Amino acid sequence: MPKIRNPDISNTWYVYIVRCADNSLYTGITVDINRRIHEHNSQVSQGAKYTRARRPVNLVYEEILSSRSMAMKRECEIKRLSRIGKEELIRNFQS
Repeated sequence: MPKIRNPDISNTWYVYIVRCADNSLYTGITVDINRRIHEHNSQVSQGAKYTRARRPVNLVYEEILSSRSMAMKRECEIKRLSRIGKEELIRNFQS
């Protein structure tokens, strides 16, 4: 019988920032970045409520962490940044 992978025990977590159609930024965490971006852009209900009215979204930043706890802490750090701080983080990532 195949094992079902529990995302809470994955050793690869992503913190990500997407830029929404209205140019706002949304920060989140996931174990599957491609699936999550697809969810944000599709009509399925798994996409975040915030991004549903601001589609499409584009991935502009991602960071890999080794645990959910670390990803959540980093997400909080990023969410506390000012808009200018987030834009600088994105700019440094893209260069």
